[in-house]
Amino acid sequence: MAIPGRNNPNPFLLKPCIVGIFLIAAIYAFAPASPGQKRKSNTQPKPSPAPNSELQRVGPPPAAPILQKREQDVGPSEVISVDTTEVMLPVTVRDGNGRLVADLKREDFHVFEDDREERLSELALRQVPVDVILMVDSSSSVAENLDDFRKAAMEFAAQLDDKDRISLIKFDDRVQLLQEWTQSRFQFQRALNRIEPGMFTRLNDALVLAAREQFGNTQSRRAIILLTDGVDSGRGASTAEQALEAVLNAQASVYVVSNGEISRVEKQSQLNALLNSDSVTFNQMRIDDLREGLRALDESEVKLTRLADATGGRIYKPASFARLNDAYREVAEELRHQYALYYTPSNKTHDGSFRHVRVVTKNPQYRTSTRIGYYAPQR
Repeated sequence: MAIPGRNNPNPFLLKPCIVGIFLIAAIYAFAPASPGQKRKSNTQPKPSPAPNSELQRVGPPPAAPILQKREQDVGPSEVISVDTTEVMLPVTVRDGNGRLVADLKREDFHVFEDDREERLSELALRQVPVDVILMVDSSSSVAENLDDFRKAAMEFAAQLDDKDRISLIKFDDRVQLLQEWTQSRFQFQRALNRIEPGMFTRLNDALVLAAREQFGNTQSRRAIILLTDGVDSGRGASTAEQALEAVLNAQASVYVVSNGEISRVEKQSQLNALLNSDSVTFNQMRIDDLREGLRALDESEVKLTRLADATGGRIYKPASFARLNDAYREVAEELRHQYALYYTPSNKTHDGSFRHVRVVTKNPQYRTSTRIGYYAPQR
């Protein structure tokens, strides 16, 4: 005998039960968790952002300051200004034959700021350490000769004083800091071995970033030694004028080891061969490219010379990569025999203006090299 309501359940009684079960499940699902409970989430945790360094992982560099709008565009951390209590000028003196003069006294110098002579407070020869950035253009124009650069760079580092510091930056389509400041020749050699060739040349960006990011507030002399043909690919955010201003802001001297003459000889040889061939018309595109390359080299040499002269440095033009040693040896010799002139400016105004500086000696046969000026502090 069948039991009523057991083997044949009433559908009207089941429906409310089913609806109740769904309501309880919905209430539990949307109820807020108790303070001691944490519900699991299907959302995957986001990875922590990777460390970011302007020199090691370069995007577009910060906008270079504009001279006529310094108060708006230049922050206090972007300009290394000189304390008005004392100015230090690294000065190189050469005789009429280009030889370094290293036996001058304080009374042999005259310093002029904005055409007003200043009183020298101190003169020191090789008593101020130097911070040197070696910058290498690792684009296609240098890529096949990086071993020559490595050898010359190591010989240069070996000639520095124990208190001097050195760092290494390479640039192509990127700008990379390969070695932070160090006094270790071993660390520097390891960094040299990490240089890899690239494409294009962001020269102006590299100078802006090196000047702004690498030099701190130390009282040392500052130098940049730049190996490049000077042809910027135009793919960066900085101009040659902005690069020069950034270096002047950093109070650094730029020594250019230009491989432009090496590139010029190669391009001119290729051009002559094509012009003397029987297929000038067929090779017209290549001929035009070579001519444009020679024009770009001429233009870059003018800019590099201006950069070196304005910052108190010098430009070297080795005839081959095998002669890089000679250029770097001369730079090391100059840094060892550089004078450091100190004076207190008579102009006490804190207006952030650019002060033009000129240094002469009592001997008219001597030629002096120093930067063209400095930026005064700004309140």
